[in-house]
Amino acid sequence: MDKKNLIQQLQGFMRLAGGFRASRVILTANNFAVFEHLKTPKTAAALARKIKTDPRATEILLDAVTAVGLLKKTGTQYQNTALSSTFLVKASPMYQGDMLRHSDTLWENWSGLDLVVRTGLPNRAGERHHESFIRAMHNNAVFRAKDVIKAVDMRGVKKAPDLGGGPGTYSMEMARQGAKVTLFDLPNTIVISKKLVKEAKVRNIDYIGGDFHSDDIGTGYDLVFISQILHSLSKDESLALLKKSANTLNPRGRIAIQEFLLEENRASPVPGALFSVNMLVNTTAGRCYTPGEMKTWLAKTGFKDIKTKALGDTVVVTGRKV
Repeated sequence: MDKKNLIQQLQGFMRLAGGFRASRVILTANNFAVFEHLKTPKTAAALARKIKTDPRATEILLDAVTAVGLLKKTGTQYQNTALSSTFLVKASPMYQGDMLRHSDTLWENWSGLDLVVRTGLPNRAGERHHESFIRAMHNNAVFRAKDVIKAVDMRGVKKAPDLGGGPGTYSMEMARQGAKVTLFDLPNTIVISKKLVKEAKVRNIDYIGGDFHSDDIGTGYDLVFISQILHSLSKDESLALLKKSANTLNPRGRIAIQEFLLEENRASPVPGALFSVNMLVNTTAGRCYTPGEMKTWLAKTGFKDIKTKALGDTVVVTGRKV
């Protein structure tokens, strides 16, 4: 390999290894609501007065945020770019600020990864603000909900629970398709999901607050929907939940699972492999599971006609009750 190519590879490698720097300045800017204040141009000094920060530190931060493409600078004034206006201003329907606040919590937890790898125990160092977390899940799901529910196929589904439905993003999409949906989650989550459903003006959704491991989840369902839940559970917990789900279904009822896509060797694609680390850091026994593992579990717990459909970095696995 010639020297020029070697230097290019080194530069690419260092950008990869040093990616945390850009992440940190974006997270910090979001924490201080920088993008809310820069819908109109302001100097660093004016912004510092608004958000009660050090003027010198604020200017250095704003220059870095400009460098990564989320602000534009004209003379001494800063203003949002189209990108930050779309994703980081609360009034935008594509707002992702809650997801960044959740990422800031994960930053604290991931900073203990050395200890996690040494001990095998999670590291929950960051303070998780529950409402921000649930709203972050909505930020994430709102882009994919239509495609996921289309892959599930709602034909013939009159009644369905959304187990661990969180913000209710998928519940709302199923309800829009004409199903009577029961959003099942912990009571403190239900409080937040009710707000989001009300904001969206969606009807045909009922709520049950409880623990799906131990509490009754109802019966007479045509479809059980489980999205981004299994990765937080162990294999045995997942099998128990799938068996419980089978028992709630009508004859020939169906199950649909959405999870991050992870190939059978568990080493690709990147989002799934990295999310397994997220579960290592944040749970006692969770990780991402492969489509093959989930298909095997469904077969063991009373399902047939098992199919998978990849949707970008996620996969939908479906089956029909035997």
